[in-house]
Amino acid sequence: MQDILSRLAQLEAHNAIRNCINRYMQICDQLDANTDLMQLMALFDADSIWEGIGEKYAQSFGRYASWQAIHDMFLSYIQGQTHFVMNAHFVSSEQINVQGHEAFATWQMLQTSTFHNGQSHLNAAKLTVNFKQQDDGTWKIKHFQTENIFSRPVSHWHSTAELPVPSTHVIQEQS
Repeated sequence: MQDILSRLAQLEAHNAIRNCINRYMQICDQLDANTDLMQLMALFDADSIWEGIGEKYAQSFGRYASWQAIHDMFLSYIQGQTHFVMNAHFVSSEQINVQGHEAFATWQMLQTSTFHNGQSHLNAAKLTVNFKQQDDGTWKIKHFQTENIFSRPVSHWHSTAELPVPSTHVIQEQS
């Protein structure tokens, strides 16, 4: 019975960690002047770190070594003119390793963005995230690292061109 309970706890931890990172991405996709940053910050441990690593992201993003510093960094994205006009994160290739009340996870992330200045960008990054289980059982981000894999400007994301789909009248005639 203890083995089953241990396996259940592992599955629940994996699911909670997955939900945490997906909620993080969902909020970041909608960062604007109406964003309740407390919803985003509720995903972080009280003693958390957020940092860009590697040649490109260490310089672009820097390192924030406290909950308040992380809050202030995100606040800069929503004050005044909203930084993003459109932002979409896609995560895949997850690996989650839970050991007791701590977890280590990695994802590959693709981010498509259009900024307030009209420029658009495509970025891929490796996310390395440590989580800590809180006293209430929830899992929060303890140390978030993002490292650039590639980054490039693009002309635009949205096109009014018709989508190339099969004609419905051909399907109806065959029925």
